[in-house]
Amino acid sequence: MPIKRLTAALILAASAASAGSIAPRDGWAVHETSKPYEQLIEDVKAAAKAEGLGVVTQAGPTEAAAARGITIPGNRVIGLFNNDFAVKILALSTAAMIEAPVRMYVTEEADGSATLSYKRPTHVFAPYAEEGGAGLAALAGQLDRRFALIAERAQK
Repeated sequence: MPIKRLTAALILAASAASAGSIAPRDGWAVHETSKPYEQLIEDVKAAAKAEGLGVVTQAGPTEAAAARGITIPGNRVIGLFNNDFAVKILALSTAAMIEAPVRMYVTEEADGSATLSYKRPTHVFAPYAEEGGAGLAALAGQLDRRFALIAERAQK
């Protein structure tokens, strides 16, 4: 039994180590930074507040893995939103609210720096375009601008 657990842990560690950085992809913004992981998390939170969005959720496997004796790179998903956007989006598409909060993703790189990435809100809300119409597209565009400003502030 212990050999199976050791093998599983080694496979998990190898797959986590080889997963690599977030590559640019359709609908995403990816910002490599020179900031340390913990600093970038704090700077994202401060920038979100400055741009009128609250931290609604945070999740990541790093600390729970460490408690199990597994070391993985820093990994945090930060959900951002505010009630004003929620009320306006709900008026246009109840289904679209499944996407709230919209998330930013902070990942630690092998050299100790961190990357900030996120799906652009226009990409996130695109599946609801027919239902939410031009109003939803406009709100998603406003969120795109706020997310870009958050990324800009957090990288400074």
